[in-house]
Amino acid sequence: MEAVNKTVVAVKGLVINNGKILIVQRAMDDEVGGGTWEFPGGKIDFGEELEVALVRGVKEETCLRVSVEKLLYATSFKTDPRRQVVLLTYLCKCDSCKVILSEEHSAYKWVTEEQMRVFLSPEILSDLERSGIK
Repeated sequence: MEAVNKTVVAVKGLVINNGKILIVQRAMDDEVGGGTWEFPGGKIDFGEELEVALVRGVKEETCLRVSVEKLLYATSFKTDPRRQVVLLTYLCKCDSCKVILSEEHSAYKWVTEEQMRVFLSPEILSDLERSGIK
């Protein structure tokens, strides 16, 4: 049987509270990007609206209720030769900074833009820069 190509659509939130940005660290045993820092979010369920999926994903991963402001950028990348991820990143705001992580993540930080650049991967930083986000 021939292997099938798979495309996954995911949404992430650049969540801001009191001028700080939330980043979360993937669990070390995660098969894709274990230990790396990212914005919270998740995959879209079939039939789900993008912003609804984002609000759900952020809540599942951090227990935060966010409001979606606007789409910041879209990108795509392969996690292996047969799996491509289409990623939509939105600007989000929240009124709380009390994070309770799901098992998918091992740590979180509220950071400044400058601190964010220390933790995020060059690929995410490149996407932000290419999209005109400092």
